[in-house]
Amino acid sequence: MKTILAAYSGVLKGTGTSILSALQDLPTAIWPCRSKMEKHLQVISVLQWVISFLALGAVCTLLLIYMFWTDCWLLAAIYTAWLIVDWNTPKEGGRRSSWVRSWTVWTYFRDYFPIRLIKTHDLLPSRNYIFGYHPHGILCFGAFCNFGTEATGFSKKFPGIKPSLATLAGNFRMPVLRDYLMSGGICPVNRNSIDYLLSCNGTGNAVIIVVGGAAESLQCAPGRNSVTLKNRKGFVRLALQKGSDLVPVYSFGENDAYKQVIFEEGTRWRSWQKRLQKIFGFAPCLFHGCGLFFDNSWGIVPFCKPITTIVGEPITVPKIENPTDDTVDIYHRMYIQSLQCLFDKYKTRFGLKESDDLYIQ
Repeated sequence: MKTILAAYSGVLKGTGTSILSALQDLPTAIWPCRSKMEKHLQVISVLQWVISFLALGAVCTLLLIYMFWTDCWLLAAIYTAWLIVDWNTPKEGGRRSSWVRSWTVWTYFRDYFPIRLIKTHDLLPSRNYIFGYHPHGILCFGAFCNFGTEATGFSKKFPGIKPSLATLAGNFRMPVLRDYLMSGGICPVNRNSIDYLLSCNGTGNAVIIVVGGAAESLQCAPGRNSVTLKNRKGFVRLALQKGSDLVPVYSFGENDAYKQVIFEEGTRWRSWQKRLQKIFGFAPCLFHGCGLFFDNSWGIVPFCKPITTIVGEPITVPKIENPTDDTVDIYHRMYIQSLQCLFDKYKTRFGLKESDDLYIQ
């Protein structure tokens, strides 16, 4: 009983990680099944991120508007004023927090799938980098866990390198969500933000761009190894303009987290998805995972499928302020070849057959 009271006291006095830490430190005898409790904590850790990413911004926006019509209008006004003053922070390096990136909740998030980060080559702190992350999947679980947190030990594996995962700029217009994302070192995927990180923030920066974006998410399905890359050359041109090395990154298992209904090209539903993608910048996917309480039911909890992220060999890129289309094409081909080699080298180690190919669209 004293142990329980001590843990409860630690929760009251501690920080955001104290709840999970206190529960973890309780003796095994208190829980009917410790491994089952850990599994529940893993599910909660993943679910809070899924709900936060999908709904936190919209809910907080509506709540802020509602507060103006209540006795809390002054609080809402103060926050709105601060939001206006702080509006450009995401474009200027953000406001990352080592404390948030190291929350215990992310280790449970990592262990749910589980997610691993594998380093193949050293990265020099004297250089800047653009990581091309593939594939997109539905919610980029591997990208977030590896580069938006320290759960897989990025800073220990790549000392002197500061990762910044780039995501939709619209997310940074949402109250509360914008601060949550920035605390993990996540930035808007727009020119101003990336220019700042690669030009005005010294060296040792790594901007992670999910190259396939929304278009690729519409094609993802378990067991499918395809990336949208053939006509995606903007990140290569940017790398040349900034003199930042290109690093191919492939996550085996990213597409296995959810099942998705894929509509054929030319159908009404596919046209509707593409139309909304152009308007909002993201593609509304019709997907499902497993239920919260039963694995064989449907829900938004992703499937427990291993995700292994391989960081490939950097491609040295010269600085050319105005690269020609031919130069961009040369480095784009080099990048595709490097990504293809990375996939072929590691595919049989992570559940794929020698005959499985990477399809580049």
